[in-house]
Amino acid sequence: MTDAPSGAAGIVDAHHHLWVRARHPQPWIDPVTMAAIDADFELVDLAPLARASGVTATVVVQSVASVRETVDLLRAAADDALISGVVGWVDLTADDIADRLDRLRAGPGGQHLVGIRHLVQSETDPAYLDRPDVRRGIAAVGAAGLVFDLLVRQHQLPMAARLAHHLPEVRFVLDHLGKPTLGTPEFDDWRRGLRALAEAPNTTAKVSGLTTEVPRSPWTVADLRPAVDHALAVFGPHRLMFGSDWPVSLLATSYPRWIETVTELLADLDPTDRAAVWADTARRHYRLEAS
Repeated sequence: MTDAPSGAAGIVDAHHHLWVRARHPQPWIDPVTMAAIDADFELVDLAPLARASGVTATVVVQSVASVRETVDLLRAAADDALISGVVGWVDLTADDIADRLDRLRAGPGGQHLVGIRHLVQSETDPAYLDRPDVRRGIAAVGAAGLVFDLLVRQHQLPMAARLAHHLPEVRFVLDHLGKPTLGTPEFDDWRRGLRALAEAPNTTAKVSGLTTEVPRSPWTVADLRPAVDHALAVFGPHRLMFGSDWPVSLLATSYPRWIETVTELLADLDPTDRAAVWADTARRHYRLEAS
C-alpha cells in the first residue's frame, strides 16, 4: 500500500457534499440501490476523516437545485474553517442572476462562494449548454469572478467543450472527469470528448467520483488508471485537482481508500506535479487563498 501524501500545505478536497434530508431532501437517492448514502451527512461526520487523511481545506458542492441549500452551505463555511469554498446553485436563466449572486455574497459566509453548478447531467435537452439564456447566465457567473462547475455525462462533453471555447473569460472545472464509461467500448468517445474540452485553456478537471463509474465490483486501481492517465496527458497535473465526492463515494469506497488510490495513481509524478493535483490547482482555480 502506498503511503498517503503529506506536506505542510495539506490536501484540498475540492469536491464533497453535505446534506440533512429533513431540510434539503435528496430525491435522487434510491433507498434500495443507494442504501449506503440514504442518511444525513454533516461536517461533523466528514471532518475527522478528512483531517486524518491530511486534508486541511475543502470545497463543498451543491447537491440539489436550491438557493436555500446554498445559503446553508455558506453558513457552514462561516462556522468552520475546514470549508474554504462553496460551489452553490442559482437559476442560470434568471434575468437578475447578477443580483442573486450579489445577495448570496452579501449574506453569512458569502465570501466563501467560489463557484456555481447546475445539474446539467439531468438535462434532457442535448443542446442545453448551447442555449443563449443559459450561456448568458454562465457568463454572468464568470463576470462575478466565480467558477462554473460542469457536471456532465460522457455524451455531453462535446457540448461542454463548445461552451468553454465560446466563453473564454469564464473559468470552468469538470466534475468527476466527465464520468467516463470505464471498461466499455464507449471509453474512446470519452477520451475524445475530454481532449476537446482540455483544448480550452480556461478549463480544469477533478479527479473525483470515478469509483462509482466502474461497471463491476469490486473495482481496482487498474480499472481507474486509463482515465486518470488520459486526464494527466490532456490537462496536465497543473489543471487537475483532487476531490473525494464524499459521501456519494461511499457507494463504492471509503474516504481513506480513495486517498490511497489517488496516491497510487499519482505516484509517478514529481513532487511539484503531485502537489498541484492534491492542492495547488484547487487553490489557484477557485481562488481559495482570497476566500
